[in-house]
Amino acid sequence: MKYIIILFFLVANYSFGQEITSKSAKTSFSVSGVCEMCKDRIEKGALKLKGVKYVNWNIISNKVSIIYNSKKIKLDNIHKEIALLGHSTDLQKATEDTYNNLPDCCQYKTESIH
Repeated sequence: MKYIIILFFLVANYSFGQEITSKSAKTSFSVSGVCEMCKDRIEKGALKLKGVKYVNWNIISNKVSIIYNSKKIKLDNIHKEIALLGHSTDLQKATEDTYNNLPDCCQYKTESIH
């Protein structure tokens, strides 16, 4: 009986000592935009995606920080969905039609003058 109790405690300690792998992933990447309306669109649009838990887009750096469940959504899909909102990312370019439908204050592309 004594050995059974000791064995039980060893198994219990081993089981609880195992590190549980986290499904949450953190990332940041560039997203083009210029104003508060862009910030609102990017953050709300990304948060609507199943598996995205946290989004913060910085206007000055044009970097978005995201925490998401990698079991529910792939990073490529997050890039695609943000581009569908009209904002190009490091990996996905917004279509011209989608970009042109953004309000004037949100149009971030500038033409260089020669």
